[in-house]
Parts: sequence; structure tokens; C-alpha cells
Amino acid sequence: MDFKDLQDKNKIYRKGDTYPRPANKKVGKDRLNELLSSNNNFGKPIIKEVETKTDETKENKKE
Repeated sequence: MDFKDLQDKNKIYRKGDTYPRPANKKVGKDRLNELLSSNNNFGKPIIKEVETKTDETKENKKE
């Protein structure tokens, strides 16, 4: 689903885009939870959490 982030200067996100852009942008837990849940203007989750290879590399480094 494409959406316009009304809390980020109306930035357009298209299906498959990484959120947030840029990736190092600070986004609060409340905002992430809002977009991950149905507690938003769309009434359904807008984004989903995905595991990236970078995350896997970080996990491996911690071990």
C-alpha cells in the first residue's frame, strides 16, 4: 500500500520502500507502533517489520 506520511512533510512511501527515509532518521516508538497497527487513519497496518541482512550481521557480531 502506498501512503503519504502526514507527520513527515507529506513524504510519499510506495509499497516496498524502506521506512523511514533516510534509514537513519529517528522515528519514535509510538509512531512506529501506529503504522504497524490498525490505529491509524487507514484502519489497518501500513508498514511491516522486516529483517534485513544488516540486522543479521549485527546479530552475528554480538555472538
